[in-house]
Amino acid sequence: MKVAAIQMVSGHDSAVNLAEAARLLKDAAERGAKVAVLPENFAVLATSQMRACGEQEVSDSPVVRYFLAEQARTLKLWIVGGSMPLANRPDGSAIEDRVRASCLVFDDQGREVARYDKIHLFDAMVEDAHGQYRESDAFEPGEQVVTIDTPAGRLGLAICYDLRFPELFRALREQGADWVCLPSAFTWQTGDAHWHALIRARAIENQVWVVAPGQGGQNSERRRTFGHSLICDPWGKVVDEIEEGPGVALADVSLERLKQVRTRMPVWEHRRL
Repeated sequence: MKVAAIQMVSGHDSAVNLAEAARLLKDAAERGAKVAVLPENFAVLATSQMRACGEQEVSDSPVVRYFLAEQARTLKLWIVGGSMPLANRPDGSAIEDRVRASCLVFDDQGREVARYDKIHLFDAMVEDAHGQYRESDAFEPGEQVVTIDTPAGRLGLAICYDLRFPELFRALREQGADWVCLPSAFTWQTGDAHWHALIRARAIENQVWVVAPGQGGQNSERRRTFGHSLICDPWGKVVDEIEEGPGVALADVSLERLKQVRTRMPVWEHRRL
């Protein structure tokens, strides 16, 4: 089953970002993808816009949610909507002052079938033009581990900074994940240091496919993202990758390959802790 990881270089104009996402989703569908995964903050990148967008998306006239549903229905494509701000929790309760970074999944009929709220928030010092990132100032963390059945197998949902926390990926595998998606917007510095190593480690230790689309380029004067959107098999082999700029990485997320790896080296059965 072909799955696409879509790389973007989103800026501060949401309309432009959505037009680019539509172009890349169409490309993925025309190349045979049945599931496409967008990057983190694909539609809204500027922190100053997060609250207003999050409120809009839980109103009666959502923009990004409507876009994802329409694209999924038109292209007959399952879409994992990277991340977007939502001003409410999964139970419908409102969030004061902050929003959640949420990944919504739409099936090929345009129905919203899953929601994951980013659990681990990026509060870190980085040697770039920003210097310091504090996601917790604008975002409230989620708390639920989420998996869902898709045409490509059971999918576990994670977002960006979650990659550094192996416990989450272990929990996703325990819920039956065959593959995990990781929509991201890694900084150039942290991506250059750890992106490939961490993705391959999560794939190998949990014996899952990892589909990791990212932001990849100069998003603004002060922000450069690492890119290198990729698809990694459960043996840790990178099957397809885009280094920089917008594009589509594509691979057959083979459940037969998954079974082969797990049968030949049944590490899950060998666990003692």
